[in-house]
Amino acid sequence: MTILLRLGFWALVLAIAVFSLFPFYYAIMSSLRTGSELFTVAYWPTRLDFSNYIAVFDRQPFGRNILNSIIVAGSVVAVSLALSLTAAYAFGRVNFRGRTILLMTILGVSMFPQVAVLSGMFELIRSFGLYNTLPGLILANLMLTLPFTVWVLTTFMRELPKEIEEAAYVDGATPFIVVRRVFLPLMAPAAVTTGLLAFIVSWNEFLFALTFTLTNERRTVPPAIALMSGSSAYELPWGTIMAASVIVTVPVVALVLVFQRKIVAGLTAGAVKG
Repeated sequence: MTILLRLGFWALVLAIAVFSLFPFYYAIMSSLRTGSELFTVAYWPTRLDFSNYIAVFDRQPFGRNILNSIIVAGSVVAVSLALSLTAAYAFGRVNFRGRTILLMTILGVSMFPQVAVLSGMFELIRSFGLYNTLPGLILANLMLTLPFTVWVLTTFMRELPKEIEEAAYVDGATPFIVVRRVFLPLMAPAAVTTGLLAFIVSWNEFLFALTFTLTNERRTVPPAIALMSGSSAYELPWGTIMAASVIVTVPVVALVLVFQRKIVAGLTAGAVKG
């Protein structure tokens, strides 16, 4: 019976792995094919043709698009974590009137779909003179990441023992020093987890990036891939699109693998209290 349970467990794990990884695997296979081969089903590569990867950078400034995504996503993560850590300290450690209402309001912002705030955000960015600029995309993406990062880091902040904070104040530390030297090292797993999730959200964001940019030199990778065009559906550069999709997926996969232990620690921190 135990052997059957183990076999069933590993069969389930294998099924989940195949279901999760097969789309990415097939995208890689499609990126190595050209012409009519793209419209035939094949699960194994017959030859290695990297012309689609070369065409990605020849047909448009895709290297610039990748750099734009790195700048936007990196800036969003840095600003989100900086604001969220200080906000988490205020919500988790400081007692003030309306704290719960304010925290619920911040969380409520994330409940609105992007299209519902698109027109208002467009007017805001245009009035600031940030249309078709990277700072405009950074400002727009902060609306997507800040509510989540503030809420998660506030939860972790509340789980930290108050004795550590009190001991720091006895030694003459200021609230800023307490946040930077006491809480920040303890919250490193949570910060890495929320920062990585914020990076993925900003890296994959499409609607704001499409609406708030006009020229290809200012676009990030999602709209750049979506706007690869052809005269008909059969003439769309599907191989090039697949190659571009693989290129922009690899950095996210690499980040997850590098910070895998930190992510697991961040997701499980505070789960057991005692």
